[in-house]
Amino acid sequence: MVLEVLMIVGVLLVPVPALVVGAGGLLRRTGRSSIDVRTDRIEFGLLVIGRLLSLALLAALSGVTLLSCVGGLVKGLTVPSLVYVFFLADLLIAVLVVLTFGRRNRRPARRPATPARR
Repeated sequence: MVLEVLMIVGVLLVPVPALVVGAGGLLRRTGRSSIDVRTDRIEFGLLVIGRLLSLALLAALSGVTLLSCVGGLVKGLTVPSLVYVFFLADLLIAVLVVLTFGRRNRRPARRPATPARR
């Protein structure tokens, strides 16, 4: 019972915010581009498809984990052991989403000040 509650809290604290942040960075371009316009579009399309698949997997794993844990608490049943695997996979994919395309753009670096007079 306690483990199911911890899993519910874990899903609500890590993967659900990662899903929201990742959806915001779905169409964000990196600073790289190819010389050929067609190649650049194909590369960006594949990148967006990969991001969509990872967000869909994250949403599916979060939904299954939450549904199983809440249903197990309400009905008083034991949670199947595969739900624990789904929970860990959900956490790992959430970390992957946040570290790859869920981050905000970095600020440009300031020029270092020189001690010499101008």
